Amino acid sequence: MCGRFARFSDVQKMLAPLGAQWQGPDLLPNYNTAPSQQVLAVRQQDGRREAVQLRWGLIPSWAKDKSIGYRMINARAEGIADKPAFRQPFRQQRCLIPADGFYEWRHDGGRKQPYYIHRKDNQPLVFAGLWSHWEDRENREIIESCAIITGEPNELVAQIHNRMPVILDYAGCDEWLESADRPSLERLLSPIPAHLLAAYPVSTAINKPSQGGPGLIEPQRD
Repeated sequence: MCGRFARFSDVQKMLAPLGAQWQGPDLLPNYNTAPSQQVLAVRQQDGRREAVQLRWGLIPSWAKDKSIGYRMINARAEGIADKPAFRQPFRQQRCLIPADGFYEWRHDGGRKQPYYIHRKDNQPLVFAGLWSHWEDRENREIIESCAIITGEPNELVAQIHNRMPVILDYAGCDEWLESADRPSLERLLSPIPAHLLAAYPVSTAINKPSQGGPGLIEPQRD
């Protein structure tokens, strides 16, 4: 799964290769992005790309209760096009979620050691995502939310965890937003080559959503 990630690079520089600009108030760096928080995303509507903030934890448009989003922070790539919660977003509501890196936990006996995983060249990552528009029929509350797609790990991440987020290159980002061809989209849901990534252990402070700051990505002794 992917349950935490970091975004701290300049927002406009992260968005420029994705063909979007952030038009809202300044976004502070977040070294401990957690489920239910607002995350930066890029989507395409009416042929135009826009940068938006979406709540992390997808709430399907048909859901009666928004609390379902807490169980849908990730969408498994396997069979995603046919799953009731993700079928419609996969067809028409795909998005990109830029990040600097993500965290996974390795089980060492009874201990869980967090690792920070990022590109070796320190360029941003872009996760494949899905988004949804939900409206409460009683109080008219509207929530736009998202899920990060996860798939099989590459050789590096497999040493830490059995899942990882689907990471797209920039050509794949264009295809993810623009293609209507199901086989082409499904082919994008494969692990990024392991040689492009690096991983190292970090402090267990990342376990608490209230913790933040660049100290969270400082290497720790394994």
